[in-house]
Amino acid sequence: MRTLFLLRHAKSSWDDPALADHDRPLSPRGRRHSKLIAEHMHREEMGPALVLCSSATRTRETLELVRPALGEASVVVEDKLYGASSDRLLERIRQMPEEVSSLMLIGHNPGLEQLALALASSGDGLGRLEEKFPTAALATLSMPGTWASLEPGTAGLVAYVVPRQLR
Repeated sequence: MRTLFLLRHAKSSWDDPALADHDRPLSPRGRRHSKLIAEHMHREEMGPALVLCSSATRTRETLELVRPALGEASVVVEDKLYGASSDRLLERIRQMPEEVSSLMLIGHNPGLEQLALALASSGDGLGRLEEKFPTAALATLSMPGTWASLEPGTAGLVAYVVPRQLR
């Protein structure tokens, strides 16, 4: 079985309207929520083997705040993940080496939410996931087979957590 963690970046700041979207940092709430998710990941021992992170400032800041929960995970920051569609994200996942047993993507909506909805065929949190995939939400999916064979509807939603649950 393979495990895929989909983490949407935490809440970003809109304090400086002159900043390009790619350069927006986290808001104070975003930093708090990232820490809550990190604590949850640590408690649940959810350390992925590899993390792929968008190059946007808010995703990299989210990564740094959850990094204590990532254990020995390798981290790769990729420009192509910024604003990537669900199809592009799925294509990237399919390129994973087979020795990687668990992967975390830290990215953006709508691509991340659409990917989670496309992949998940079952799971207790599926109804909540269908309602909303807010900032700092973490979806954990499990799937049989290889990364290259991953198709829509072939994963089970193992867990779905939003920061509001963790306060």
